[in-house]
Amino acid sequence: MQPLSAHRPAGQGARVLNRASKRRADPAPSRWSYRFQRLMLTPLFRFSLRVGLPFALTCSLGLVYFSDTQRRAAFQDVLIQMRSSIEERPEFMVNLMEVEGASEEVSSAIHEIVSIAFPVSSFDIELSDVQKTVQSLNPVRSVDVRLQPGGVLGIKVDERTTAALWRTHDGLFRIDAEGVYIGIALERSDHPELPILAGVGADLVVAEAQALMRAAAPLGARVKGLVRMGERRWDLVLDRDQRIMLPASGAIGALERVIALDQVQDVLERDLARVDMRLPQRPTIRMNENAVKELWRIKTTAMEVQDNE
Repeated sequence: MQPLSAHRPAGQGARVLNRASKRRADPAPSRWSYRFQRLMLTPLFRFSLRVGLPFALTCSLGLVYFSDTQRRAAFQDVLIQMRSSIEERPEFMVNLMEVEGASEEVSSAIHEIVSIAFPVSSFDIELSDVQKTVQSLNPVRSVDVRLQPGGVLGIKVDERTTAALWRTHDGLFRIDAEGVYIGIALERSDHPELPILAGVGADLVVAEAQALMRAAAPLGARVKGLVRMGERRWDLVLDRDQRIMLPASGAIGALERVIALDQVQDVLERDLARVDMRLPQRPTIRMNENAVKELWRIKTTAMEVQDNE
């Protein structure tokens, strides 16, 4: 008998061998291929390839390019020109400054201390610095600084109101109701409607002094001012060197009693130096020296007349 292989067609054995070899091939990837596939599944690695590698390459090229001094200077010039072309556009230019709510004196001071050469780009103006500069002025209580349409730097000022004149050894000063220094008063006649305060601590109780001045309104032009005594009470100063010495508490009531007494008996029209109301239950009147001498002369004359009789 002939072997089976003798009856196979030509080339059939090679195909069988090829199929057998294919069946024997291992389908699993190689070790390095497996590791690479696992690495590509890592989010951090994928992010590094997508972002980190291009960024590092760009930075490296940039460092190489800007390592040359001339290239850096040229790049800076380009940036400066681009910035200037934007900042100096007409819609970003500020041409003038407008001050609202301030007196002529304060407005002039603001224009003087805000040293801005107009026209100027709005990018070159620090509004916070301008606000701090204006706020540093004594007459200014608060200020609002804004850039307004039309290239206007608007400064809206809330100015302090002078409530009294404070006399010290250094001169006459204007203060507000909170005792804040506003400025120098050159002449008393420039502020005839304002009371004059004197004494240590008088600037700390301006509101109390204003209340006393309102209570003293019936005395009219005779009132010259108030003096703070011992930082605890007031003396009301009148013309002819007269004083009403008020207590530390209940000063308005004591003053009203003196005014009522004056309206009935003209007490303040007499030759008095002091009306002492520090003890309201026991008011005291102190006469001038000339009045005391005259009173003593009258009493002496009366005694001599009685003796002669």
